[in-house]
Amino acid sequence: MPSENSLVRFVDIQKSYDGDALVVKNLNLDVAKGEFLTMLGPSGSGKTTCLMMLAGFEPATHGEIYLNNNPINKVPPHKRGIGMVFQNYALFPHMTVAENLAFPLEVRSIDKAEREQRVKRALDMVQLGAFGDRRPAQLSGGQAQRVAVARSLVFDPDLVLMDEPLGALDKNLREQMQYEIKHIHENLGLTVVYVTHDQSEALTMSNRIAVFDDGIIQQCDPPPVLYEEPNNAFVAGFIGENNRFVGKVVEEDGDVVKVEIDNNVGTVVAKKVNIEGIGSRSTLSLRPERVTVNPEPGSLPNIFSGLAEELIYLGDHIRTRFTVLGHDDFIVKIPNSAVHAHLKEGDTVNIGWNAEDCRALDPSD
Repeated sequence: MPSENSLVRFVDIQKSYDGDALVVKNLNLDVAKGEFLTMLGPSGSGKTTCLMMLAGFEPATHGEIYLNNNPINKVPPHKRGIGMVFQNYALFPHMTVAENLAFPLEVRSIDKAEREQRVKRALDMVQLGAFGDRRPAQLSGGQAQRVAVARSLVFDPDLVLMDEPLGALDKNLREQMQYEIKHIHENLGLTVVYVTHDQSEALTMSNRIAVFDDGIIQQCDPPPVLYEEPNNAFVAGFIGENNRFVGKVVEEDGDVVKVEIDNNVGTVVAKKVNIEGIGSRSTLSLRPERVTVNPEPGSLPNIFSGLAEELIYLGDHIRTRFTVLGHDDFIVKIPNSAVHAHLKEGDTVNIGWNAEDCRALDPSD
């Protein structure tokens, strides 16, 4: 049963463009009122198709989409009451900023005095109150994106959809806009469905993230859960940086397993998460910040020799690449304040980690 707090519901949604291959496979997803939900995944994973079906620009092949508990599959886009923000802004070049914002209000037959009031409010919301008379060509990329956001909000929609809206901006401006959109969402209590392939963007902005791959949601959780507790090898590899070992489960004891790494280079103790049992293949996932350099002997269940191949100074931490258990791409993030900051390339040291920080997941390709 759907939650009473659900604004959007995808029920058994499928989408095929050619009548054969499914781009979206049996999607069931609720979006709560006031939630910022991000659809995240690689190109071709189905995330943008889901957004286009919700907007009304693409029909679902099977299933039903609900908005405020009303089925909307047959409702045209302009009658769904949904705000949209695109990567290319989609502003009318011959109109001023104020006229761009007033346009969706004119379409809805809102009188002039109310239009002017709403346009002013929306521009103030994105800190562009003095820019109403400018044309899009006179705006910077960040200003144009703010206008696009303001236009999506000006008619007080129930829902705002954003499709890679920051993809055309440079890194600093993109990060600034992430926080601005996040704050607008929080201040107005908006419901936002956001599409991106940028995992750091998703982690920064979202209440929940739905990770797509091959037309299926692999996991849908708040950012800390998604990062710290990935359910499978795809999610672990797609969200954040992680070290991976592949091997065979040789022992199982409660929620702990031992995995013999391929080529008999060693055995790792890990937390059992998504395996089929003794004898099955498993991918181990371990975050670089969970690794300890020069641990006390016997203090951790996993302690191995590591050869420092490369050190990169990144300000708050040193990103060190080791050869460990036959893998020369094992990454450790050493805090700049750590006593091991004097480590040099070519040094051999012990490194270790806890079993609960190393997740035994399904075998990956």
